[in-house]
Order: sequence, then C-alpha cells, then structure tokens
Amino acid sequence: MTRPTMRVFLPSSLPALADVLARGEVRGTPIRAYAVRPEPGASDAAEDEELEYQALLAAAGDSLRLLAADPEAPRRRVVLAADVPDRIVEPDPGESGVASVTVAGTVPLKRVVSAHVDDEAAATDIEAALADPDAADLGEHDLMWFATQELPFMV
Repeated sequence: MTRPTMRVFLPSSLPALADVLARGEVRGTPIRAYAVRPEPGASDAAEDEELEYQALLAAAGDSLRLLAADPEAPRRRVVLAADVPDRIVEPDPGESGVASVTVAGTVPLKRVVSAHVDDEAAATDIEAALADPDAADLGEHDLMWFATQELPFMV
C-alpha cells in the first residue's frame, strides 16, 4: 500500500547542499519548508502547478535569507524539492494554498526529486538583494531545474 506524500520545497544554499550530499539527508530541528495545501474539494491540476511554483518562490525567498546569514556562501539561491510522507509534515495552522510547513525529523536524499538553482549570472543581483531580503524582487531570474544525479556537480 502506498502512503500519501506531499511535495515540499526546502530552502537551501550551495554549502548546505554539499552537506546534504555528504550526509545523505536534509537535517534541521525542525526543517522549515513550503508546500501546497489545496482548499478542501479543490482539484484543478493547472492551479496546483501554479501553487507549486509559488511555493518554490517562497522557499527561494528563504534561501535568500540563508545567504544573507552566510557571507561566504556563493550568491545563488537553492531550493530542494522533496516528496515526503504526509505524516511528518505539519502545516502552519489555518493556511491553505501556499503554506509554510514544518517537516519533522530528516529528509533522506532519496526523497529529494530535484533542485532549483540560480544561474551564476544572477549573483550580482542576489548580492544587491541581500541588503533587504524581504523586499527583494528577483523575478527576472528564474531558478534552473536540476535532476538529482546532477547535484554532485554543483558543489
């Protein structure tokens, strides 16, 4: 029997990604992430895809805050997408649509399905955005998609 899973978007950075690859898991106490919590009865696939993109962007915003706290990290936002068991995801109360969630425990690397990373050309704009990450607008910089087998070549 297949257990229900939820796609979560985990904010990260290139140094944190290197740590994930070395340890074989995403660690945190707890892990803050973003996910889509559909409205009860909603099942529009196109809307779900748009909401997943918004969750990805919310996680990219948290990645920017991680970069602001780490002056040595390369100036590229990183978001890991993972499919985790529903039972380890605790949504913030009352949120639907794109929601901040807490993931209990660790996320094994085998649960990571892709990574989304800025191109090196975005580094200058990211550096400028670090002065005020909450007001940053990096909309002209799309995050590139990477398969999990490509991750070791990124760090």
